[in-house]
Amino acid sequence: MKVSESLPAVLDRIDRDLDASVERLFALLRIQSVSTDPAYAPQCRSAAEHVAADLRGLGFEASVRPTSGHPVVVGKSGAGNGDGPRVLFYGHYDVQPVDPLDLWKTPPFEPRIETLDGGRKIIVARGACDDKGQAMTFIEACRAFKAVTGKLPLDITMMIEGEEECGSKNLFGFVRDNSAEFKRDLALVCDTGMWDAQTPSITTSLRGLVYEEVRLTCADRDLHSGLFGGAARNPIHVLADIISAMHKADGSVAIPGFYEGVHELPADIKADLAGLNLTPEKFLSPIGLKIPAGEKDRMLIEQISTRPTAEINGILSGYTGEGAKTVIPGKAMAKVSFRLVGAQDPERIRAIFRDFVRARVPSDCSVEFGNFTSAPAFDVAFDNPALAKARAALAEEWGKKAVTIGAGGSIPIVGDFKTVLGMDTLMVGFALDDDRVHSPNEKFDLKCFHKGMRSWARILAALAA
Repeated sequence: MKVSESLPAVLDRIDRDLDASVERLFALLRIQSVSTDPAYAPQCRSAAEHVAADLRGLGFEASVRPTSGHPVVVGKSGAGNGDGPRVLFYGHYDVQPVDPLDLWKTPPFEPRIETLDGGRKIIVARGACDDKGQAMTFIEACRAFKAVTGKLPLDITMMIEGEEECGSKNLFGFVRDNSAEFKRDLALVCDTGMWDAQTPSITTSLRGLVYEEVRLTCADRDLHSGLFGGAARNPIHVLADIISAMHKADGSVAIPGFYEGVHELPADIKADLAGLNLTPEKFLSPIGLKIPAGEKDRMLIEQISTRPTAEINGILSGYTGEGAKTVIPGKAMAKVSFRLVGAQDPERIRAIFRDFVRARVPSDCSVEFGNFTSAPAFDVAFDNPALAKARAALAEEWGKKAVTIGAGGSIPIVGDFKTVLGMDTLMVGFALDDDRVHSPNEKFDLKCFHKGMRSWARILAALAA
């Protein structure tokens, strides 16, 4: 039987098995796998063993692989019963700390179903959404295929890590050291969100990041402003002039060459984004603002997701304590970050920014730089066949066109999937804006969990065709 012919039975199995799927998720949610706190290392190990045992029950060759930190679960299915790509699924079993504990309505590791006004049911627990619930949507879709057909629809490798919430610091080396093992045709990630409760989405781009520190020195010490004011160079003035010169009046970045490698969106994708109607009232009003500050010729949704940015993250200089102290400081410091898109080269952005600053530093002053991180942007080609199949599968399940959106933040490991393993990644998630991820009373809509499983079943069938 072809995979597409078995799909109705697989979807029916998911529907009939929903209560059991919830119980299996609850068993994982009860494990206190807080990765940032060394005291929870045994629980993280327990979570890894739990996931590995679950995968073995589905016929995966699963192992708990050591790293210098928490282990990585690796599961391999072998050949599937379709002709589609070999895929790598990535998720994480670790969770954020639960503090402040007193804001939780019920204990964070005692999962429960709560019914909200209007009958909406939600799963409440730490990790319900990020990422145990989302990862289990994929695992449960695999379980349904195995139960109905006896095989999985594709050759699937699972990589479920335990340090995403503390920076995945050991995963990068793990992927590089085992690159031949994990180099597949396509990566799948379920750690993102929907556009809204009715509209599915696929994240097709992640902005890269360059984070710099600028340390400016003028005088060799702080000076009495009554004695030296008007003659001695003030590093706050110099730094402020540099910062203000970084943007033009139209909101665009003024650093020469900054937009090299930035590409325009296809007309149909841009029209899809316009149809989402993200207004300043919807996005900015809840934080007390009204007017978008980015490039004036761009939609708000472009400003926050598909366009590059330059932001000042902090400034420190002079006297900032209580009362008055009339000094001209000797030093000033700023932290500056750039979000990158398209083919912008992080090393080049760092270089042209430093040149931009140096050109504006007076000859009797000096500047030093520090770099915290540099990571390239990631995007999936809009003509990728897997993307088209996934969008169609999501539309079938949700009855609404799946939008492709860019994420304003960064997921560095996805960049490594591209640069180290040579794979594109489809990021399909079912989180909602009100899921309280990283906050007390984290939740995951039962509908999103249920339809997430069905969505993955449809996507796997489409890819296997």
